[in-house]
Amino acid sequence: MRDADVHAGGGAIGGGGQGGHSCPGGADTGAAPAGGASPPHPPAPGRDAASAARGSGMRPHIFTLSVPFPTPLEAEIAHGSLAPDAEPHQRVIGKDLTVSGRILTVCWKAEDCRLLRISVVNFLDQLSVVLRTMQRFGPPVPR
Repeated sequence: MRDADVHAGGGAIGGGGQGGHSCPGGADTGAAPAGGASPPHPPAPGRDAASAARGSGMRPHIFTLSVPFPTPLEAEIAHGSLAPDAEPHQRVIGKDLTVSGRILTVCWKAEDCRLLRISVVNFLDQLSVVLRTMQRFGPPVPR
C-alpha cells in the first residue's frame, strides 16, 4: 500500500462553522459565541467546567478526519481493525467511523477539548500501526 494522505476538517475553535464538516446527524462546527457575545461565565461552585459549558448552551467540539486509501477493500480492512476500539469516556466523547468507497471517515464529538485531543492522538497512533501493517504485508488479495 502506498502512503495514505490524511485530511482533517471541521474545527473545535473559531466561529462561523468553518471547515464544512459535521458528523452524521451532528451539530455544526465551531464553539465560539456568534455576534461577539460575552464569553461564558466561570463554573459555579461545585460544578466543573464541562458541566457548566453544557448548562450554558455551548455546542460540542467536533473534529472530522478523512483518510483516503488506494482501494475500497483497504479502507474496509482499516475500518475493521479500528472500529472495535470503543472510547473509554463514551459519556463525554463520541467517535463514529464510516467508509464510503476508498475513504475512511472518523468524526468525533466531545464536550471537553482535552479529551477530544487525547482521543484523536490515540486514534492516529492506532491508524499508524494499521497502515504500517498493511504496507508490510502488501495489498490485500480480493476474495
